[in-house]
Amino acid sequence: MSGPRLLTLNAGSSSLKFAVYGLQPEPPLLMSGQVSGLGVAPRFRARAEGASLADEAWPTVGLDAVLERLFGWMDNTGWSLDIAAVGHRIVHGGLEFTRPTVLTPDAVGRLDRLSLLAPLHQPFNLQAVSRAQARFPSSLQVGVFDTAFHAAQPRVARLYALPRDLIDEGVIAYGFHGLSYEYIAGVLKQREGPQAGGRTIVLHLGSGVSLCALDGGRSVATTMGFSALDGPPMSTRSGSLDPGVLLYLMQAKGLGGQEIADLLYHRSGLLGLSGVSGDMVTLLASEDPRAREALDVYVHRLARQVGALAASLGGLDTLVFTAGVGENAPSIRERVCRRCAWLGVALDPDANTSGRGRISAAESAVKVLVVPTDEELVIARAVVNAARRSAR
Repeated sequence: MSGPRLLTLNAGSSSLKFAVYGLQPEPPLLMSGQVSGLGVAPRFRARAEGASLADEAWPTVGLDAVLERLFGWMDNTGWSLDIAAVGHRIVHGGLEFTRPTVLTPDAVGRLDRLSLLAPLHQPFNLQAVSRAQARFPSSLQVGVFDTAFHAAQPRVARLYALPRDLIDEGVIAYGFHGLSYEYIAGVLKQREGPQAGGRTIVLHLGSGVSLCALDGGRSVATTMGFSALDGPPMSTRSGSLDPGVLLYLMQAKGLGGQEIADLLYHRSGLLGLSGVSGDMVTLLASEDPRAREALDVYVHRLARQVGALAASLGGLDTLVFTAGVGENAPSIRERVCRRCAWLGVALDPDANTSGRGRISAAESAVKVLVVPTDEELVIARAVVNAARRSAR
């Protein structure tokens, strides 16, 4: 395909997702891929038009080296030609960044100061920005923020019961996974009409886990708050805790801030509960009673959050599963929905096994869907719109 292209980069602590699109009003996907296993054993995969372009282990480990190798591969294969814009997923936009933003040096500096709010992601996001600016210096660089989708939530949904001076300086619930929820809301509007499924709860179940209550496609409440630690247990993140646990760790155990951060981000969640793994496939296959208990806690917390979000919506019309676990673990979907039967949720077992589209039974009062998410397309669309604005 000739003409200008855009590149999307979605950099995290353990993976780098990338894609190339045509720079058009509805950007067509030309190539996509990812490097998984960053920091351990990176594996590079790329596809175009349904065919594999590459599938190989890379000896480089850190994100900087992986980005350099990726850009080199793009040079050698022609994918770096005509890159007119680069779109970056940036996890935290704070109070200020509530729409896609051109990444000037000043904007990047302000975003860097938010890194303490998202230490697993923000530094890596900005590392990718720096490398892309050096590699494509004449290209428009645009940041798209995971927190932005939730910025219009009711104020009462975002406030903690803390002193006003802390609230005024930004200690509020921001919410995350916004790119995923924005994509799902768009799909629901296409399929269900302007009301986008009505009162909807989306379960984004990946290595990170959050739920979001949507009313007519707009975020009303979500389980992640000030940081990406809040909500149900995740792969290695704790999820919600009594704040007294943190006081105990500091006062009785003598743990410092960095030690607590490592515990909550890297050694808790399903990994900590099971003592086996934070990987859902491994846990589902395990006979270890600790693994089964970890899954019991996971399902219990998910179902409890569905109930809480249904209360914030005043009822429930649609339940959506998305992301890696949500899209690929029928047994988890079945267990969560069984716990939500009191809301009128009933699954069609055969449809749930197939795992695509509508999986609820005909008699279910709540429509249950599996919708694969596409954060990269949300980034690409935002870049197209930013390019239009900058050209005016």
